[in-house]
Amino acid sequence: MKPVLHVLTGCTAAGKTEWALRWAEARGAEIMSCDSLAVLSRHGRGHGQADARERARAPHHLIDILGVAERMDVAHYVARARAAVEEITARGRPVLVAGGSGFYLRSFFGPVADEIAVPATVRAAVGGLPLAEAVAELHRLNPAGLGALDTANPRRVQRALERCRVSGRTLAELAAEICRRAPAFAGWRVVLTVLERPPAELELRIAARVEQMLRAGLAAEVEHLLAAGLRENPSAAAAIGYREVIAVIDGRLRRRRSRRKS
Repeated sequence: MKPVLHVLTGCTAAGKTEWALRWAEARGAEIMSCDSLAVLSRHGRGHGQADARERARAPHHLIDILGVAERMDVAHYVARARAAVEEITARGRPVLVAGGSGFYLRSFFGPVADEIAVPATVRAAVGGLPLAEAVAELHRLNPAGLGALDTANPRRVQRALERCRVSGRTLAELAAEICRRAPAFAGWRVVLTVLERPPAELELRIAARVEQMLRAGLAAEVEHLLAAGLRENPSAAAAIGYREVIAVIDGRLRRRRSRRKS
């Protein structure tokens, strides 16, 4: 029988952290993050990362493992996640994967990454292109179309163009190659739980979380992260929560003060 790997996901502010902690405490399990920002050190208030008190309730993995300016892609995440899962199961402990980064989440259900190494020179050259120019080049390199690529997402366009330039292949060819690869967690039986709430309730919870993060010092944290090199990590700097605070700091966005009833 295959070992079981439990995966918990859900929208922001749905309550994943507390649910995961209670589940882990009841079963003696260890929690592995599936959050693309949680891997970064000192990167906690902007995405609801478990704090020290919460981490004391159950062992956590893949949190605070990279510097602010360091990048984590799905291939590196899969390698670290596989190692962590094997380490935890070797101790006879259940594993609960928890988080909301969709691309990382997909890695537990099928192959998602290739082995194309993108040189720093190519990454820098593609990163310096305006979005419209990068999309136009992708269309030239992919005459049959771009498939489901989100051409309004600069990061995904950049990654797609990098791989087309380096490999000399189309996105369709690259996708077909990925599908032929063995899933990273083929040896496990993956059980998925999705935590959901009614839209109106979720909206209130998100608003409350934003206020709590701001009161806890999110703006000061982002200023500290910027000084530590956050802008050198475009994926993190563009994440929801951080990008808005950066816009406020840069003067491109004005913070609206909440009105509290007396």
